This record gives sequence, structure tokens and C-alpha cells, in this order.
Amino acid sequence: MCSLSEVQAREHFFAVDSPPSYSVVELIHGGPFVYRGGYKGAMQNQDMLHRFYEMWFLVTLVALAIHQVTPAPSAAAVGADLTFLFQNDLNWPTASEHAGTILINKQTNNAQAIAACKALNEDLLPTTGTHFTSDFTSLLKYIALENISPFQEFRVASSPAHGCSAISLNGGVHSVSCSAHLPTFCSQSAPYKPNVATDLSPQFQVQVQSKKLTVLGTRDALSFRFIGIPYADPVQRFAYSKPFSSTANLTALTYGSHCVQSGQGSEDCLFLNIYTPFLPQDSKKSEALRPVLFWIHGGGFTGGEGSDGVYDGGNMVSRSDVVVVSINYRLGTLGFLALNDGVTNGNFGIGDQITALQWVQEHIADFGGDPKRITIHGQSAGAGSVRALLAAKPAFGLFQGAISQSNLGGFGYATTYTEYLSIAQEWTQFGQGVVSSVGCANATDALACLRALPALTLINAPNAPRYIVVDGKIITTPHLELNGLGPTAKAHVMFGWMRDDGADFVGAFPSASTTLTQALLGAGLSSSVTNEAVQSDLFPMPTSGNATWNLYNLTSRIGTDGQFRCIDQATLIAAAKHKVFPSIYAHQYDRSIRGYEPNPGTCNPPATAEFPNGDTSLPYFRCHSGELYYMFGTFGQDSVPFRDWNDLVLSQVSVDVWGSFARTFNPTPSAAFLNARGYTNTTTALREVGPWASITPSTKSPLRIMDVPMSNSPWQEQAQCDLLGYPASLFE
Repeated sequence: MCSLSEVQAREHFFAVDSPPSYSVVELIHGGPFVYRGGYKGAMQNQDMLHRFYEMWFLVTLVALAIHQVTPAPSAAAVGADLTFLFQNDLNWPTASEHAGTILINKQTNNAQAIAACKALNEDLLPTTGTHFTSDFTSLLKYIALENISPFQEFRVASSPAHGCSAISLNGGVHSVSCSAHLPTFCSQSAPYKPNVATDLSPQFQVQVQSKKLTVLGTRDALSFRFIGIPYADPVQRFAYSKPFSSTANLTALTYGSHCVQSGQGSEDCLFLNIYTPFLPQDSKKSEALRPVLFWIHGGGFTGGEGSDGVYDGGNMVSRSDVVVVSINYRLGTLGFLALNDGVTNGNFGIGDQITALQWVQEHIADFGGDPKRITIHGQSAGAGSVRALLAAKPAFGLFQGAISQSNLGGFGYATTYTEYLSIAQEWTQFGQGVVSSVGCANATDALACLRALPALTLINAPNAPRYIVVDGKIITTPHLELNGLGPTAKAHVMFGWMRDDGADFVGAFPSASTTLTQALLGAGLSSSVTNEAVQSDLFPMPTSGNATWNLYNLTSRIGTDGQFRCIDQATLIAAAKHKVFPSIYAHQYDRSIRGYEPNPGTCNPPATAEFPNGDTSLPYFRCHSGELYYMFGTFGQDSVPFRDWNDLVLSQVSVDVWGSFARTFNPTPSAAFLNARGYTNTTTALREVGPWASITPSTKSPLRIMDVPMSNSPWQEQAQCDLLGYPASLFE
């Protein structure tokens, strides 16, 4: 099969009025091959031109016959919705033992069903395999939730025992008339791949038409994948992006470049990735569009990318039946520099996120996503982005839910993620120094000078800006207003953090001579608050017998309170008091895997003979970013193994929680959904912990502790937050 781009190249050259630039060799073998002599070198006279065209036409016909050129399959071409189904228990070592299917909802006879599956380069679904019976019992129960009769039959592969065959929830696999018209289960043979790899075989490619775009994607064992889609028109440096507006044929088979950061990347980086379980025949008529989780990566506004393997959306898609979108956005100086010229107002990276949301609003239905059920979620700087978008008027209406994971705020480094600088402050503290250091301070036109420099010169400038500012258009208030008077998006929200989020934000691991006062002052806590903290019995020194670990434990606690927990608890308390958001939830992870670890040996438990990957019963810090493998379900896909059974359980629970929030804006999955899908571990965990309450001023235990087992908790460290200057009333 030819790729879409190959087909279009060939169709184009039947009607060109300029000489073609591809050779016959390229045509037959399916890759671009530039005619080495070039047009001017090859076309010396008109006769040669005519002979070239005659040869071109003849060999093109031959090549087309040999290659059997057809476009990649699409839902429209098949004439039916395409639903990707896979019973994903997230147990990656055994995942290949499970079979997936592509459901074609068109009613056809056996011969037509075979042809429809062949159009997808698949066969009718075989009914053998280690887990076939249990997997498809769950999948059929799930399908039955959509008001489909449990007696509904779905055509599957014929067998010697049954002849033409069908499967139903109440009848299992059985004989059926070959002429009966039924929906069809096709096989799904796309292989398992590491979560940063995509199979480029044309066999698994699929096509979507969306407005003026034709997008070629693929599938793997878990989802349809469209990666590296440009969501913005080419944008000038230090200008705001706009949604991609061209008529284009896009090959979305490989990730686009990440944005410039620390010595690598490209300024041509505004790409997004879509992982979806559903491709509608006609999105305008579809009533089955799936909710969307829109991921914003972290990295301190200086690094990161949407294509990081930890963020691969396939597991969320297949387990929760949601669409996942991840994006890149401009970083560092290129994403956040503001000048004092009245024009260059910063927040270009936040503007990119809004542009991506606008693109999603316009196109996501054609990829199976519901534009009326979009939840933005992000971690660290991504969480800071979520907080900013909750205050950004241009983003209002583009999303309906928001999940913030480890948003920073409070003292030291964390301050600007919650309290935004004015342009004047950003210019004085950061921008002016950058302009001077790169040699543009005395330029007649500083902006033109900055635009002419190499991107890495700006990214690597000392003390470079990476801060959200009050630009007057995107961000108009110095922080998210939670008193009911300022601009806030009408979105359902969930905020959460790690138990020891601040462990690696309070400086280097202490030496034997480091004092608590030195550590806290070095982390940015004011001298007056430092003195109070040192003298207060609210922050007693641990007594493990290891002085440096005792000190690190205490600074971690103060850092977590003063840079994460207190700020986010105060945010939710004020929001609940003033009914700013339709519903509000909170969580804290008390179990983690890896995470951000500038101080080696702090974020994972030591190995033992019984638990060679780490014994979670031993002490370790639940570090920043330590929840990501759980809530994306990507354990094992890039060599991060389970340490014990509970890692798998919490991963299952976490993916189910995020999927539930996307579907209903409530983090507790419905019992009917869990029962249908056979997610017994999550069912048991939720039954044991009881209801997860939406936060109101009277909620007694508003905080869900994410661990095995889970628990509910009152707000934590309230007296400590008061001492640090971040009381519950901070935003009221």
C-alpha cells in the first residue's frame, strides 16, 4: 500500500504544467528521489521535454498497476464508525497476550464484513487466544452499556465448528447465517511498540479528513495514533501563534521536533499528538464522540515535550475510552520574554497552548473527540499552565475540566508560578539583562536584533526569563482570582500534589555542616519566617540518627508545605467558599515512582533481595513528578518496571480516576463502568476507601490520598501553613 503522500504526489503529476521532479525509480519503490540533473540540466530542448513526459506517463501507469495505489483507509471510506477496543489491564509484561479489535458498526453480511476488514488490512476477528473469552466478555459488557442489547451479535471469523460465526454477550461464539447483516469485529494486528516508537508500516495506516486537512496516521496495539500534527501557522519569533489554517495533506506518523531548549530543539515545534479509540464516519452526526484529555507537559517552562514516552496516551485511551492530546509550546526566552516596548508582551508559550486548544476545538471531533468535554491537565509547569488558563479569558470556553498536578507557589523559586510578574518587573529582573547579554541593548530596534540572533543564544542567555506575566490580554490579573470577582473559567477542577513535592526544590542535599537556617535561607524563605520555623515546635527535627537525612527530611517538609501544599489547599478552600468552580476535588500521592531527582538516591526506596527494583515498605521521598507513570499507565514501556503488585494496582486506579474525570468531571468511576470493563482492582480500592467528596466549606475529609490502600484526609499542615505565611484564607 502507498502512503497518502505518495498517492497525492502521483496524482499531482498527471496534471502539472511544470516538469515533474521525481523519478520512475522513486515511483516504483515508494520514496522521494530527486532527479539528480535537475530541470534545467535535464531539459535541454522541447523535444526532450515531450519525450520525458511520454516516458513519465507510461511508466506511471505501470507503476500504479504494480503498486496498486489506494489511499489509506478511513472511516468514511469504510462507510462506518471505527472503534478501537482493547481490554487493557496495564500489566505490560503480559499485554501482548491480549487481543484487540476494530469494531465496524455497519451492518453487513459475511462477505461484506470480510471486505470491510480487508480494507483495514485486517481479517475477521479470530476467537482464539489466552484471554479471548474474558477480554471479550468485558468488552461486550462495555458495549452493552451504550443501550445496545446484550443479545446483539457481532460478526467474527468463521471456524470449522461454526462456519460463519458471531459473538454476543449472552450467546458467546456461535453459528450465524452468512447472509445475516451484523456489525463486525475485525482483527487488530498492529504490534506492541515502545511508547516512543510508531510502526510506520503502510499496513496499519489510517486517514482522517478534517476541514481542509487530510491527516495520515497509524495504529499500534493500543490506539489510533496521529503524531506530529502542526497546530499553528508558521509564527514569527516573539509573536503570538494562530491556529493552522492551510489546506494540507499531513503525514502524522512521526513526532515533531520539541521546542528549543538547552542546546537542542527547533523553533518549528508547535506540534500536537492525538491518540484516539474512535474514528467517526461523520463527526457532525456522531453521538459517540469521546471525552478529551489535553496534556500540557512540565519542565519549568524551559524544557520538556509532549512526545516524552512517559506521556504516551495509548494506555489511557484503551483503558478509559478517551481521546488523549499532548502538545509542545515555546519555552524559555522564546516563549516568555517580555520587553518594555509596549508590543512584545510575553506569554507566547501560554498563547501557544490556547492556539492548540483552538485547533482542538475545530478538529478533534473528526478524530473522535468531543469538543464539549475537554479536560486540560498538566504537571509542574504544566500545572502552572493549567492555573494560568483558568484565569485566561481567551481560553474560556475551550475546555470544561482542569487537573493541576503539583502546581508551585509560595516562596523562593516557586513564587512566580502562582503570583505573576508585571511586564515591568520581568523586564527589570530578567528581560533587560538578557537583551544586554546578547548584544541588543544598544540596537536601534531591539526586537529586530533579537529576532536575528540564533535561537540558542537566547535560550542559553544567563538569567533568561521563563515567567508568566500580566500581559493585559491573556493574563490580566496578578494571580488566579478566587474571591468570585475576577475572571475564572467555569471548569470542573481537581488539584493535587506529591507528599514530598518540595524535597528537591530546597537546594542541594545538606552537608554535615549545613544548618536548618542556612538551608531555608538558601531555598528562598525570608529571614523572619526562617527564624520562626527554626524556633517553632511545629517543625521539629526528625531523630533518625542520621543528621543530614534528618535535616533533609525537615527541609523537604517545609519546602513541600511552603511551595506546594499550602498554596494549593488555599486555592481550593477559597474556590469552594466562593463557588468559583462547578465542582472541586483534591488528591495527594503518597506513593511514587522515580520523579524529579536532582539529589540522587532520594526518590526511590532501596532494593532488597525480595524487591530488587525497590522495597516500597522502606523509607523514600514521594518526589515531584513521581505520579506520572501511574496516571498515564506507562510502567514498563520504557524500562521502568513494577516494584511490586501495588504499583500495578495504583496505576490501574489512577488511569481510571483520570478517565472518569474526563468522562463525567467526577474522579470516581461509576460502578457500572468498572463492572463492565472488569476493573476489579479499582472496584475493590474504591469500595474500601468510600466516597470521594467534592469540596465544599463543610467537607470534613476533602483530600484523597492516592496509595494502596487509598484513604481520605482533612487538609494537612494547616498550622504550619499559617506559620509560613500561606494560610487557608490566602486567596479569600
